[in-house]
Amino acid sequence: MRRAVCPGSFDPVTNGHLDIVARASQLFDEVVVAIGVNKTKASSRLFSAEERMDMLKEAVSGFGNVTVAGFEGLLTTFCEQNDIHAIVKGLRAVSDFDYELQMAQMNSSLAEVETVFIPTSPEYSFLASSLVKEVAMFGGDVSALVPPFVLERLGARLAERRAADS
Repeated sequence: MRRAVCPGSFDPVTNGHLDIVARASQLFDEVVVAIGVNKTKASSRLFSAEERMDMLKEAVSGFGNVTVAGFEGLLTTFCEQNDIHAIVKGLRAVSDFDYELQMAQMNSSLAEVETVFIPTSPEYSFLASSLVKEVAMFGGDVSALVPPFVLERLGARLAERRAADS
């Protein structure tokens, strides 16, 4: 069985993430969407690891061969523990490639794992979770960039933060 992992923080999950997951699901028998849980960065996240996992589970529920998991520590350790030999990464631009190539080479030096790069679809080439959060914080329309249930949770979370800051 060909298994792959699509890792990320997914804070929040975007349509760009889902595009890569959908395309990976066509290439592999099983795809695990793995949310990195970095406790030192927990305070800078908009959503908790549990909330991100819940949103991802809902977002990928239509794919029969995609599951969601969390992990701490090295991605390569997660891969070894779960018999995964491929990491799928989406590339938006050349700048992504420079960083991701270094990561791929480091990962392959740590474990028997290959990295597969999938270029983003043109309509998502600019899309990043950080941009979605920033635009939404300033009242911009991000409805075309995230699934409807993520948009709802994003709006609610930002309203909570605004109320707390008042």
